[in-house]
This record gives sequence, structure tokens and C-alpha cells, in this order.
Amino acid sequence: MSPSRPRLRTVVLVAGAALLARRALRRRIQHSPLWPLPALEEPVSGHAERRTTTTWRVLVTERTTPAEGVVQLRLKGTGLPAWQPGAHLDLLLPSGLVRQYSLCGDPAEPDTYTIATRLVEDGRGGSREVHERLREGEEVEVREPRNRFPLTGAPAHLFVVGGIGITPVLPMLRALAAAGTDWRLLYGGRSRASMPFLDEIERLDAGGGRVTVVPEDEAGRPDTAAALADTAPGTAVYCCGPEPLMDAVAAALPDGRTLHLERFAAAAGPSADATAFEVELRRSGRTVQVPADRSVLAAVREEVPYVPYSCEQGFCGTCRQRVVEGEVDHRDELLTDSERAEAMLICVSRCRGPRLVLDL
Repeated sequence: MSPSRPRLRTVVLVAGAALLARRALRRRIQHSPLWPLPALEEPVSGHAERRTTTTWRVLVTERTTPAEGVVQLRLKGTGLPAWQPGAHLDLLLPSGLVRQYSLCGDPAEPDTYTIATRLVEDGRGGSREVHERLREGEEVEVREPRNRFPLTGAPAHLFVVGGIGITPVLPMLRALAAAGTDWRLLYGGRSRASMPFLDEIERLDAGGGRVTVVPEDEAGRPDTAAALADTAPGTAVYCCGPEPLMDAVAAALPDGRTLHLERFAAAAGPSADATAFEVELRRSGRTVQVPADRSVLAAVREEVPYVPYSCEQGFCGTCRQRVVEGEVDHRDELLTDSERAEAMLICVSRCRGPRLVLDL
């Protein structure tokens, strides 16, 4: 017998045994939720490179200043998704920051998005980057528009707006004016020079007395209670602006009116009665404690530093994680009801019970 035949037979036996072992291991993983890793679907958590969110490249074709401290950008692309008044989009800035801006242009204009942002001197850098870096000819990426502030049908509409909060409302006013629907606007700001789009709003009103402009340096703060008291039952009330303005509108809302809010920032953080809880990171095999005064994101990043995040205000969705177990106290301004059934934004949302399990 040739001395090479025993060696060949050994190689064949070893290869066959390895194949059988791999098949057995694969079956064990598929049927066991605990060994050696959870038998879950392909994770969407904690791995930015695995995200499949579609983005579109757009070109800044026009940059204007509709008010002091406000920059408006006209963005052109190809095959951009359609949108409706009230929608916002994610802007992926060159630095990697993700920020959300309401669309204030014309939904009927194809392949064009228009946004406007006020410079926030003590902000987290997004508005400053827009103001200082994005010029005509610059390319950026955007994600598909989302709408959690849609214009609904109603016999009458009242809009209560503060400053840059006019951006999602402006397309609504255009649509209602074109349709001949009853609408009124109470528009407040620090000064007339700081309030964008005043000229266009006055043209939309066309002397109809529907617009009340209240610059703080001239007339103090808007009388929201009086404006609401003058509405008829069935009126849809829309409010966008600083938190105190929205709180005032909510407190004075008469019965029989519907209230729609668009926030500049996420709902308030942990309340005075917030409690601690634990979060199991199923894929990582770790459990972290989340104190009452800290976010899930902050606690998780101590154990898993690579978890992606950006806005830390519940708007951009970068920190989205799939929830395996537990009841979530959702505090974001992004996820739809169906998305909230299986996911959370860990920068702001918390747990209603003692324990959460994340697919991370």
C-alpha cells in the first residue's frame, strides 16, 4: 500500500468530522436562545455599519438669510422622496453630526428640499456647522422626511408659533391659503428682525387680519389664552416653539379643540420620581445599572463604548436599539407607534419597570 493513502484517509476523516461539527454547531445556535449567542434576527443595534437607512446626496444650490441669525438652504437632489407640510428630515453634516430640520419649502417642487436654522450660540454644534460650513456648492446627505406634525382637516386652524418654529408651519399656511380654509396665526419672536418669513406671511394674509405678529421688544409676549379663547369648537391648534410657549398653550386650551405640538427638543429628562432599573445587553452578555438621574445611553456606553449616538435628544434615531423584553417609557420625537412596539431611542427613553433587555 502506498504510504500516501493513510495520510489521505486521515485528511478525509478530519475534514468530514469538521463539516459535521459545523453543522451541529449551526443547528444548536439556531435552536438555542442562550448558547453560544442569542438566536435572534440580524441585529440592528449598536453597529452603525449594519444600518440600512437610505440616504440621498443633495447639493446646496442657494443660501439666504431670511432673518437675523437664520440661514435658509435650498437643497437639490435626484429622486428625493415626496413630503407633506409639517415634515422634517435628518441632515447628515460633514462632521458626522445628525440634526433634524423642518421642511419649509414647497412640497410640489420636485427634487428640492428647503430648510432653515437659527444659530444657537450655546448649542451642541449642529447649527454652528450649518451656518459656518454649508455654502452653495457643498454636498451633504439627507434621510427620508418624516412627519409627526401633519396638517389635519378641520373647520378652522390656529397656529401659535415662536421664532424659528415658523418653519414647519409655513407650508401649512400656504396650503390653507390656497384652499381658502379658515386659519389664523399668532407669531411671536424677540424682534421683527429676528422673525423669518414675515414678508411672505403678510402676503399670504393679504390684509385679511388673520396674522398677529408680536415682537417681544415691542409688545411683550403673545397672549395665547386670548387667542385660544377666540377659537370655535373643532378648531385644530398647532404650536411650535420654545417649551414655555407650548406649556402655556396646553394649559389654556379650551375643550373641543385639538392640540398638535412640534418640539425643538425632546420631552423633559428623568422626572423627580424617576427610578433606577437594569438593562441586559443580550448579545454582549452584560447587565448595566441605569440610575434615576442618568440616561440608558450614558450607562450603556460605559460598558459598550462603540454604541453610536448623535443628537442625544430623541430626534435623529442614531442610538435606536431593538427591545427584546421590557416595557419602554418612550420619550422621543421620532419613532412611529409601530416602531415603538419593538425599538427605543436610548438617549432619552427609559424603562417603566425594573428591567429591559436590548438586542445589543
